[in-house]
Amino acid sequence: MLLAGGQGSRLYALTNYLAKPAIIFGGKYRIIDFPLSNCINSNIDTVGVLTQYQPLVLNEYIGNGQPWDLDRTFGGVHILPPYQAKSRNEWYKGTANAIYQNLNFIERYDPEYVLILSGDHIYKMDYSQMLDYHKEKQADLTIAVIDVPLHEASRFGIMNTNDNGRIIEFQEKPTNPKSTKASMGIYIFNKDILFTYLKLDEEDKTSNNDFGKNVIPRMLKDGCRLYAYSFNGYWKDVGTLQSLMETNMDLLGENPKFETENPNWPIYTRSPLSSPHYIGSDAKIINSIIASGCHINGYVSNSIISANTFIESGAIINRAVIHDNVIIKSKAKLENCIIDSKVVIGRNAKVGNLNKQLTVIGYGYVVKDNQIIDAGQIIEKEYRE
Repeated sequence: MLLAGGQGSRLYALTNYLAKPAIIFGGKYRIIDFPLSNCINSNIDTVGVLTQYQPLVLNEYIGNGQPWDLDRTFGGVHILPPYQAKSRNEWYKGTANAIYQNLNFIERYDPEYVLILSGDHIYKMDYSQMLDYHKEKQADLTIAVIDVPLHEASRFGIMNTNDNGRIIEFQEKPTNPKSTKASMGIYIFNKDILFTYLKLDEEDKTSNNDFGKNVIPRMLKDGCRLYAYSFNGYWKDVGTLQSLMETNMDLLGENPKFETENPNWPIYTRSPLSSPHYIGSDAKIINSIIASGCHINGYVSNSIISANTFIESGAIINRAVIHDNVIIKSKAKLENCIIDSKVVIGRNAKVGNLNKQLTVIGYGYVVKDNQIIDAGQIIEKEYRE
């Protein structure tokens, strides 16, 4: 069960028109490609994707699941938006309530275990290894954890465990954390336990209907067997503009911190229809990723350029993430910025500053010729519901 309905408000202009899991990443992927690819690489072939906020692009992108080999006669991928039932008509109120509203979907397949994921993390993980650990510990719930710096621990749900890995205390975003074992938002439940505690949570009218705030503390209080599964690989929550930028930059260099092109653990994607990219005689490209369909005639350094983007002669791009179908006209200069899809940057325009705060230009915005967008600004065209 893949939770993909969050608004992603800390990404500001980038999520005005689409859900956070649908944001372009690394030039040719979208964020949701990573958990979906992890599922099929882990031999999980039945996935429910819970959508809510701005689902149109995400729904269209997932389609029948074919790029991830999830177009199955039995199982496969299913889009699960909120719906009107006989006794209620409501949005998903929290992570736990979202799963609760889809218990009938889970019941159709009668699984022994249920894996719950977030749709906004960048990582590669073999969930089958986590399931083996869950079985070995005879756990009721296993939570994937990653070690984080102490100064960042208050951003996460923090686990304290005994020497055997059993969770003895859980703190949701504590002011003074006692541990650095942070929840990754990845859970494996025994199905019967999940159903029991979601129903109890739904009956509690004071609950926030959230796994971290409500369900997990209640299970601990009741003496359930909760275990922490340690993950040592690359994992990033791209919930802020800065973290999204940094995670994109982690793909660059001779020895990148994170690699997407690995035949042993492929990341599948629904690639846009486009021609091969074209690099003109005036172009110079340094330490960058250029997606298909691009026409590059300018200077590009330490940047990621997504599909079907045109960069004219004399333009300078330095430490930028450019989404698809962008036009950057001659002598424009872009530094330390994220440029969303279908933006036009006018001639001799200047966006951002390499040594200052990140600058963001939202979907479809037109920067005029000679216009200057100062560092740190978040610019977006008027949004209409």
